Amino acid sequence: MPTSHVAVHYGLGWHTVRRAEQEALARWLATRAPVLLRMVGIDEKYLGRRHTFEDKYVTVVSNLETGEPIWIGFGRRQATVEAWLATLSPDEKAAIELFAMDMHGPFIQAIRDDEQLRLIPIVHDPFHIIKRANAALDELRRETFFRAGPELRALGRGKRWLYLRAWEGCSADQQADLGRFLAGNGKLARAWQVVDELRGVLRAPDRHTMIVGLNHVLTRIAKRANVPMRKLHDSLCQHYLAIVALGEHHPPTGRVEALNNNWETLLRQARGYRDLSYLLLKLRFATVNPIRTEDGVRRFLALGLPAPYRKAA
Repeated sequence: MPTSHVAVHYGLGWHTVRRAEQEALARWLATRAPVLLRMVGIDEKYLGRRHTFEDKYVTVVSNLETGEPIWIGFGRRQATVEAWLATLSPDEKAAIELFAMDMHGPFIQAIRDDEQLRLIPIVHDPFHIIKRANAALDELRRETFFRAGPELRALGRGKRWLYLRAWEGCSADQQADLGRFLAGNGKLARAWQVVDELRGVLRAPDRHTMIVGLNHVLTRIAKRANVPMRKLHDSLCQHYLAIVALGEHHPPTGRVEALNNNWETLLRQARGYRDLSYLLLKLRFATVNPIRTEDGVRRFLALGLPAPYRKAA
């Protein structure tokens, strides 16, 4: 139930209800048993164009094993991650086994510059790898259609979303449309096949299989004549070790994107937040105590907060 609805229901001021909720969440956090941090997820979030903060982004650090956010800081610079690392004790750093993040250079450099963490494996999640591959595909598509004749333009009009979609994610009709589109240009077809092969490589069961598959992909896109795919080749080579580490460690990187969904849900319901510490508290509680079952409702009510709608349970 939104804070404003609780205030109206009980005849209280909005600030009174918010303070009560914040104090209850702080009490919950203070009485929790410490959770060992072994797998760390680092991601960035865009705050939007209407915010009043100096930075347009925040960096979110989360526990990959539980999906719980543990720290939020303004910016997406190397200094931002270093500020979080400064809050960790030597014992807490020693317990960390890996980091999962996108290909943002400052994040990587912050870990590599830390004397105690510089040898800890860094893993790039498949979502951001395929996002970069799709960007190369889209650039190649634009270049091709800029010089294309009317027949190919008519065939590919309105097909951008389909061209960037995985084959298994298409219906039978969509697969037929995609097949006709790819048959119209061999260069686009070969590039699409490479990215589809890369999707399969990122699901490899072990490090050796991923190395073999990734090397084959790199061989197929090494030609300098195809500039967009060559850029993808250079990017994959630059992050080679962090990609193949995915086949060795298999961290639950999907929880980083799930946290993004929780973030967007809270912002949408509250029409935005100006206090990031308050937002972090709500995110942590919502992750640890999802109100989707009767047990979740009981744990929520144990804080002394107003009961949510039954439909939300």
